[in-house]
Amino acid sequence: MHQLIVSAGPHLHVADSTRGIMLDVILALLPAGAAAVALFGWRSLLVMAVCVAAAVLSEYISRKIMRRDTTIGDLSAVVTGLLLAYNLPVTIPLWMAALGSAISIIVVKQLFGGLGQNFVNPALIGRIVLMMSFTAAMSQWTLPLAQQTVDAVTSATPLAIAKAGDSAQMPELMELFLGRHAGSLGETCALALLLGGVYLCIRRVITPLVPVVFVCTTGLLTFLAGYNPLEQILSGGLLLGAIFMATDYATTPINWKGKLIFAVGCGAITAFIRIFSSLPEGVSFSIIIMNIVTPHIDRLTIGKPFGSRKPERQAQ
Repeated sequence: MHQLIVSAGPHLHVADSTRGIMLDVILALLPAGAAAVALFGWRSLLVMAVCVAAAVLSEYISRKIMRRDTTIGDLSAVVTGLLLAYNLPVTIPLWMAALGSAISIIVVKQLFGGLGQNFVNPALIGRIVLMMSFTAAMSQWTLPLAQQTVDAVTSATPLAIAKAGDSAQMPELMELFLGRHAGSLGETCALALLLGGVYLCIRRVITPLVPVVFVCTTGLLTFLAGYNPLEQILSGGLLLGAIFMATDYATTPINWKGKLIFAVGCGAITAFIRIFSSLPEGVSFSIIIMNIVTPHIDRLTIGKPFGSRKPERQAQ
């Protein structure tokens, strides 16, 4: 006789695994990494290697100290290290890069229970801590090697130029698209980031909903404020954040209604910071803020089970 097992759904099996998903994300990040090396030189690769190594080592040591199973094989620490590196300038001291990775993994990820238990994106917290602690080092923006001269090695980012209203110094749209301007390692080349996003969509690791709504909301609101929307979309960390960090499974809403609210919120906060604050950028803060309210969004947008009824009010 065959045993009949009765259990709650779902009963579908898919071949996806955490390691497989993280490997797809790593592959999608490679074009932006290659662009960073081509634009800013081999030190870009060194910064990436230090961030990844520090992230993996921090996860291994912290899991050992906490007497938990080793999880470095799922490659999530590699993704966190890469994302943090992509948010750093090429001139960042290597010990600062390693410190940022350690904070991202130990404080944000492991102290909350590990992968899937963190309520905010680890790489973004690492970046914000470094930005608040080492402002000068985190604001040293280097021009691509091909544009460096004896008199000009560093430059303001396009968002800072737009904030100052200096349209004469603003790079052309094609230069923004190809990454020929100062900025963080992985945020400059829009072409490379879009290629990675298309790959993730084809692999069904992410859906286009959050990135598209996030980007369009930011573009629309900055346009209404008098900025060039294409310059705002192609500058800063908008594409990097929208494609690779606002789509994180652990820190974003589950259903499509929640994702829509989340993306609109990210775009609105990013635009608000860019327009009204003294900071030229706002992607990191917007995603972190919306990560924090994600549980409330899920609670408000959760669907009702099929066939369920509202509880009847008892007569007083």
